[in-house]
Amino acid sequence: MHSAKSPDGYLALVLHAHLPFVRHPEYNDPMEEYWLYEAITETYIPLLNVFNKLMEDGVDFRITMSMTPPLISMLRDPLLQERYLRHINRMIELIEKEAERTRFEPQFNRTAIMYREKFYNARYVFAEKYNKDIIKGFIHLQDAGKLEIITCGATHGFFPLSVEKNAVNAQVKTAVDHYAENIGRRPKGMWLPECGYNEGDDAILKKHGIRYFVVDTHSILYGTPRPKYGIFAPVYCRSGAAAFGRDTESSKQVWSAKEGYPGDGSYREFYRDIGYDLDYNYIKPYIHESGIRMNTGVKYYKITGKVGLSDKQPYDPHAAMEKAAEHAGNFMFNREKQVEHLKNLMKREPIIIAPYDAELFGHWWYEGPAFLDFLIRKIFYDQNTVKLTTPGEYLERYPKNQVLQPTYSSWGYKGYAEYWLNDTNDWIYKHLHRAAEKMEQLAAAYKHKPVSSLEERALKQAAREVLLAQSSDWAFIMKTQTMVEYAVKRTKTHINRFYRLYDMICSGGFDEAQLQDMEWRDNIFPNIDWTAYA
Repeated sequence: MHSAKSPDGYLALVLHAHLPFVRHPEYNDPMEEYWLYEAITETYIPLLNVFNKLMEDGVDFRITMSMTPPLISMLRDPLLQERYLRHINRMIELIEKEAERTRFEPQFNRTAIMYREKFYNARYVFAEKYNKDIIKGFIHLQDAGKLEIITCGATHGFFPLSVEKNAVNAQVKTAVDHYAENIGRRPKGMWLPECGYNEGDDAILKKHGIRYFVVDTHSILYGTPRPKYGIFAPVYCRSGAAAFGRDTESSKQVWSAKEGYPGDGSYREFYRDIGYDLDYNYIKPYIHESGIRMNTGVKYYKITGKVGLSDKQPYDPHAAMEKAAEHAGNFMFNREKQVEHLKNLMKREPIIIAPYDAELFGHWWYEGPAFLDFLIRKIFYDQNTVKLTTPGEYLERYPKNQVLQPTYSSWGYKGYAEYWLNDTNDWIYKHLHRAAEKMEQLAAAYKHKPVSSLEERALKQAAREVLLAQSSDWAFIMKTQTMVEYAVKRTKTHINRFYRLYDMICSGGFDEAQLQDMEWRDNIFPNIDWTAYA
């Protein structure tokens, strides 16, 4: 059915790929680095595989992905690359044992074989195909015109709670510089961390060449004046930067555990893992070196229904794939109906913005990458109503748009920053504001005078510590009560290091060994421009 007919509307799938900067060279087997290993095996490589295969098969598509500076830095870090390789080799050893252990249990063995293929493929793609640098794979897709890679705040700092505009400026400039260094061009768009928008932030984005950003629905619906096309067309802020609003309907269908696809009983259960289920001595070599049981990524059960974790049925990969295809068809049908309805109300083709955390696809929702694969193929082959695009492409098609001032907003619970500012984490902000103020003072004082190489290094490191302390992940973790101790420790560590550096710079009494140690631990943004705070 695929034809050259122009579509009635557009769909922009926006995947937000982010992890906080978790790199601990001081430990041999840091638990937090497993977040990265899991995301590589379960999300980033499966997505690369899907996109590459679509290209090979001649399927035209567009996807937008924000890749945050901490994520890119970790994926390109030689220490973490070696550690990931060590990790995937251990997983391969485990899954070989599992294939053997389950050989007389067909209901588990087929799943073990599935994981075996997955882990071998992950190692091949990571080590051989991309020589440990999978960012090259995403750059290749962007160069081929299929993927639009956008950036994010330098460390995912939450802009609305950064009172100092210079702090927001540093988050944006550092990110844009980092993107240019790593991706080889300048970014067109930015994913605002946690979709957090505050009036005036758009002017900072525009100053650094960012043409568009994504906000949550109510940011545009409650904007001034009222949006003529709701969230189905971009709006320009007075600065000239464009804002795209999230479509609630398509979002909820995918991420909602209650009414969304990922909660279907045929899909794999995330919370039943052999790291907890199997005999301790058997599993011990494959969990954390401290002996703490943890997820291995090998999970044999499906969601099944509203039963306790112990009552789950064995997972059936084939049935799960059929369900993913069915859900992809349903999602496409709903977008077609949505577009047909909107087209009659608008004087142009509408755009539906469907943003998700990239880690939903593969890590949390194991079948997510297959769902995307089915969806993209169905959109290409089975209908002409909806076409995939990127926000950047849509702006080129429709350069004229309404001018509107979006309102203060975030995504998440209640939509007004409540997740990042509440009684679990409110104590951090006075420290973050004060550190940002002090960094501003340093930048202003040293910007116009010659600095020694030691001062330069200390100023760079001070800027790094402020940025790392500002990561919205720490406040988020404190609120979700998951790894609270770690989040508190990270916040305090970066603030304390900043003050040590501040004192060194102001007094001129440098402890070079201490400075070197900080540079070794937090090596993100080697070429950071600390004057961004001035």
